[in-house]
Amino acid sequence: MEKLREIFLQKLNLTSLEFTRSILKDIDWESRLIGIKGARGTGKTTLLLQYIKIHLKSQLADTLYVSLDTYWFNNLSIYELADEFVKKGGQYLFLDELHKYPNWSQELKNIYDDFPNLKVVFTGSSLLEILNARADLSRRAIVYTMQGLSFREYLCIESSIDFKSYTLNEIISNHQVIVEHINSKIKVFKYFEPYLKSGYYPFYRESPKLYHIKLGEVVNMILDIELSQLRQIDVAYIPKLKQLLAIIAKSVPFKPNVSKLSDKIGLNRQTLLSYLNYLYKAALTHHLHKPNTGISQLQKPDKLFLENTNLMFLLVNDQVNKGNLRETFFVNQFSYKHQLNYAEKADFLVDNTYTFEIGGKDKTQYQIKNTENAYIAADDIVYGFQNKIPLWLFGFLY
Repeated sequence: MEKLREIFLQKLNLTSLEFTRSILKDIDWESRLIGIKGARGTGKTTLLLQYIKIHLKSQLADTLYVSLDTYWFNNLSIYELADEFVKKGGQYLFLDELHKYPNWSQELKNIYDDFPNLKVVFTGSSLLEILNARADLSRRAIVYTMQGLSFREYLCIESSIDFKSYTLNEIISNHQVIVEHINSKIKVFKYFEPYLKSGYYPFYRESPKLYHIKLGEVVNMILDIELSQLRQIDVAYIPKLKQLLAIIAKSVPFKPNVSKLSDKIGLNRQTLLSYLNYLYKAALTHHLHKPNTGISQLQKPDKLFLENTNLMFLLVNDQVNKGNLRETFFVNQFSYKHQLNYAEKADFLVDNTYTFEIGGKDKTQYQIKNTENAYIAADDIVYGFQNKIPLWLFGFLY
């Protein structure tokens, strides 16, 4: 355990507090068992270490962070670690990359039940199934989902200005005043395109010139390792999944024809739908369905998007479709806190209440005329008017 503590303190010492994610304040850290799920590269490890450095700096003797991908856990169980840690007075245990540890669900349940004074926080892949785990963790763990940087967070990093987030109702009712405030501090369009291309994953700061190379490695790790380990996908099918992602990236907003896709990629319908579901669970795609329809693993999505715009530039570079890019940004920024559905007469239905049409600065009201609570999210405009709101402003939702 002393070696694990030494590694922990080294990592903690190297952790910067220059910028912290907004989710840090959203989590109820007083809970006994907290899970944080998210795709590789979204900053889960940094989040844990920042929380420790900010809130537990006077209790480091009672705190331990470990990554489950270390070789130590070839011969050491997390239950044995927790047992020894508690006997030495430990109170706060942080388990990173839990999905890499076999039988994690049962051992985590035993830790929760046997050590009532120990608080445990764990992170795992977005593919990690908490509710379906063999051990009943659904009523024990509070699970949060972490995604990449919002446009607002990216602006905070790049400009060193602490912009606040806004609710959807605040943006809809007061967007002109909000935009005036933001633009008094910064020229938004200096940052918007760079964010769309390479600002979503926090590791863009490490080496901007190598960002898409590293992002490609992240996607390959998700497809080649996480999907094969956690969903038992045959590695022979991985190239077909990459082909499918590229098709989504360069299409106009994509309404999948499953029969044609099956023929083009060489997968039968049921297998294709299963794999589409796995890509969604892995936070590589986002699926849109009509409202009030049951969603199952083998249900065809009505619209398909990549999870974020950076993936589009990675997969097809200069072949990105502008309309798809705009809608992908909208879906990504909204889906974190809102319910999105496919809309028959416009692009999106939000929270079963608001209708949105996405377009450029010249987008007209035609598709949403005579529709209540209908709005245009318009690209290439700094200021909006009435129900026409700048698309970039929805990057301030979180």
